[in-house]
Amino acid sequence: MHFNREKTSVLDSNWQERARQIAHRVRCRVLEHVIKNNGGYLSQACSSAETLATLYVKIMNLGPSQGPMIPQPFSGVPSADNPDYFRGSAYNGPKSPELDRFFFGPVHYSLVLYSVLIEVGRMAPSALDQFNQDGSTVEMIGAEHSPGIELTSGSLAQTLSQAGGIALARKLKGETGRCWVYLSDGEFQEGQTYEAFQALAYYNIDNIGVYVDVNGQQCDGKMTDVMNIEPLKERLEAFGARVFKVNGHDVNELAAPASLKPDGRPLVVLAYTDPCRGISLLEERRPRLHYVRFKSEEEKQRYIEYLKLLKKELEVEV
Repeated sequence: MHFNREKTSVLDSNWQERARQIAHRVRCRVLEHVIKNNGGYLSQACSSAETLATLYVKIMNLGPSQGPMIPQPFSGVPSADNPDYFRGSAYNGPKSPELDRFFFGPVHYSLVLYSVLIEVGRMAPSALDQFNQDGSTVEMIGAEHSPGIELTSGSLAQTLSQAGGIALARKLKGETGRCWVYLSDGEFQEGQTYEAFQALAYYNIDNIGVYVDVNGQQCDGKMTDVMNIEPLKERLEAFGARVFKVNGHDVNELAAPASLKPDGRPLVVLAYTDPCRGISLLEERRPRLHYVRFKSEEEKQRYIEYLKLLKKELEVEV
């Protein structure tokens, strides 16, 4: 897919429009990938695109990417005997005291993150040709060596605990850079997430900001049918967090809490989102939206036609 960037270059000085354009392009790119491979995590692109775009375009203070435009193959697990080991955090810039760091929890969203990295110029579009290939670091379920990912999430909900420890260490060392964490709402069905918030609040770790994709969906259907997590804002406030509920598709609402001066509490932005946003065909699949695999050639063709319309709307080359 070749986007006509010349038509939208005038928007680069307007971060809101740039973030919106990136979000639209990410959905377009992920949909194209799902069509090409007859499967993928598509609803996650619908729900998370504006949040991730806003983080990269407006909120996070990252240095230039230090990762290769075409990701390297897997070099083995970390070890004293493996000097070639590397982490995907290189795509988020150097680990300097004054720069922010990014931690990505829902690694089944990795295709969305890779697409964002492409759209902000940190990775080449052809990198997706390696997606889910044997020996590739562009994994379907990302790990610590995958582009844009610094820590393996292990079982769902382990990322916040790790990021919190790093944030505390940075605070003790006097580093001014912040730690930003991206989570899915499913991670709030796990006790470790609440234990992490309890520790963050107790140690006044306020150099950490947590953005949550509250799309109300999980692999078995609606969150409310499997294990309801609401009222999430009140629960997190009870654990000592500073919490804001926002429209997860409004870039201004997403960015606003990040500009507030830290007050001793961990910051949480609950981004309430629609897992069908921008791709209305997905509505037919509710509530089973976790992974899309086409049921027939006719259904696949309808998505192909829908992609053509999206491209025209986005002023891109078909």
